[in-house]
Amino acid sequence: MGLRLSNDHACREEWSATVHTYLTALLVAGFLSVATWPASAQGPGAPAPPNPPEASPPGDERAPSPQSEDDMVLSLAEPDFTLAALPTTLRVPRHKSAFRVTHRFTRPLGRGSLGDLVEDFFGFDSGAQIGLEYRFGLATGLQVGIHRTNDKTIQFLGQYSIRRQNAGRPLGVDAVIAAEGYDNFSDDHAGAFGAILSHQLEDRAALYVEPIVVANANPAAAGGLGDRHTFMIGLGARLRVGASAYLVGEVTPRVAGYDAGDHQISFALEKRAGGHAFQINVSNGFGTTFRQIARGGVSYDDWFIGFNISRKFF
Repeated sequence: MGLRLSNDHACREEWSATVHTYLTALLVAGFLSVATWPASAQGPGAPAPPNPPEASPPGDERAPSPQSEDDMVLSLAEPDFTLAALPTTLRVPRHKSAFRVTHRFTRPLGRGSLGDLVEDFFGFDSGAQIGLEYRFGLATGLQVGIHRTNDKTIQFLGQYSIRRQNAGRPLGVDAVIAAEGYDNFSDDHAGAFGAILSHQLEDRAALYVEPIVVANANPAAAGGLGDRHTFMIGLGARLRVGASAYLVGEVTPRVAGYDAGDHQISFALEKRAGGHAFQINVSNGFGTTFRQIARGGVSYDDWFIGFNISRKFF
């Protein structure tokens, strides 16, 4: 029996290492393969070529302003449905879908010497918290999703576009609601509801403010210890620094209720290629669901490398 358990454990470790290697290779290959693509290359989610009489300069990629009501058209300032962990106001077109993989390695980048870090391939050889997410456009402006992490947490998400930014309205506003639970949604349930406010700066940047209430955020509250719920305000931005490259940042301070630990912060470098987005991020925590984010980061002294890979199916 002991030998079989040992073999099972070894098999699980080998399978985990294989998955990590595959996903890492996919991410690196994505960055390398799209780095030399022309910005005007067409693909899923790319804008139609412009039709003005004058020719566009090389590498000039154009997309409608935030006033556009066509959900199928690429928004250069808001190309994806999330930042690093926080959602954006990008709409999933009706009856279309998108998929995302989140990966947060558990080795702190500051542990040991630089030689130790290089030996561990900057943390990519460590274990990881992995998430899989699927979103579907149920109706115009209404999307639903499911996100599962490998600690058996499942989050169900609903998001509705209340209004879009246009010439007379400087803000886009979405309502968001979610429910999650451990052990494949069979235990220790939590809920979240709030709003996502966005403002796009032409086709160069998008800013976000996200007030969200998370019910049952505190794992110790069941024993009568501390506040049970959390009110947090997500703050985020995405800046386009090239034809299809972006800098991303977000922080989620808890302003009322349960707030143990440090606030979760993430920074990222992102590359878009047609319907794909490849993101390498550094965070002080592992949260990708609302309750995980509400529980804060590990520490301001501990930072972890990770990545997101997303794909639009339209």
